[in-house]
Amino acid sequence: MAIRFDGRVAIVTGAGNGLGKAHALGLASRGAKVVVNDFGGARDGTGASLSPAEAVVEEIRKAGGTAMADGADVSNFEQVTAVVERATKEWGSVDIMCANAGILRDKSFGKMEAADFQKVLDVHLVGTFYCCKAVWAGMRDRNYGRIVLTTSSSGLYGNFGQANYGAAKSGMVGLMNVLAEEGRKNNIRVNIISPTAATRMTEELLPPQALQLMKPNAITPAVEYMLSEDAPTRTIMGAGAGSFAVIKIVESEGINLPESDWTPDAIAAHFAEISDMSKAKALAGAFEQTQKYVAQAAARAGIKL
Repeated sequence: MAIRFDGRVAIVTGAGNGLGKAHALGLASRGAKVVVNDFGGARDGTGASLSPAEAVVEEIRKAGGTAMADGADVSNFEQVTAVVERATKEWGSVDIMCANAGILRDKSFGKMEAADFQKVLDVHLVGTFYCCKAVWAGMRDRNYGRIVLTTSSSGLYGNFGQANYGAAKSGMVGLMNVLAEEGRKNNIRVNIISPTAATRMTEELLPPQALQLMKPNAITPAVEYMLSEDAPTRTIMGAGAGSFAVIKIVESEGINLPESDWTPDAIAAHFAEISDMSKAKALAGAFEQTQKYVAQAAARAGIKL
């Protein structure tokens, strides 16, 4: 059965170009009413224009879909709240939030100004929090919500010159993990996409042949799946050039040391065992780590818990 979004209302941020545009067009083509949000600034976040959002709205309407343009700055909570209120007044609800908006201010860490670090966090991480916060109460009241955030391999794995971007993007994974847990009882499912595509954010980083393979609309199917009725929750999905993967943060089984070996020298001596990933697994939540460590310590001490 085809995934559809008939009757659903979606907000897609950063939807005037690139990935956000592809997501907005995709959701609209499958029946969603879409708020096309884009501040309309340059890649570094300067300037503003509603024209990119309006152009996408026009494209959706010409294809028979329903959409409205919005120019809110996601790093301004009052503006984000106003977008949600406007969509709810016009269409009755906001069921889907696709937080995609972002900027780049790349510099090596030694040359990065504090203001450039702060601005990237404000747009990516704080702005994503604002987007989620603005829709959360309504989703909880209606016992339905689907949220997809946007992380990056720069945060998950690291990339030179992107301390600000990487920190913000990895922070989003932490936000997703917590919101997924808190949203379960109200059927709010929260996931995160780690995309790689040919956009104005990457156009200077890859050769033309590679860019031709990395169409933005290759990411959208993964986003649509994670926003669908039967979506998973607390999933990190990688996507690019038609490839799709699930990414997990895993922890080695580790070892428990007697108190006499609670020294850096003992850690060094046992590091091969500690870092052995042959039995590594993803933990379901923060307390599971605590339970594991306590169980290992209890086993060493001969204590039954």
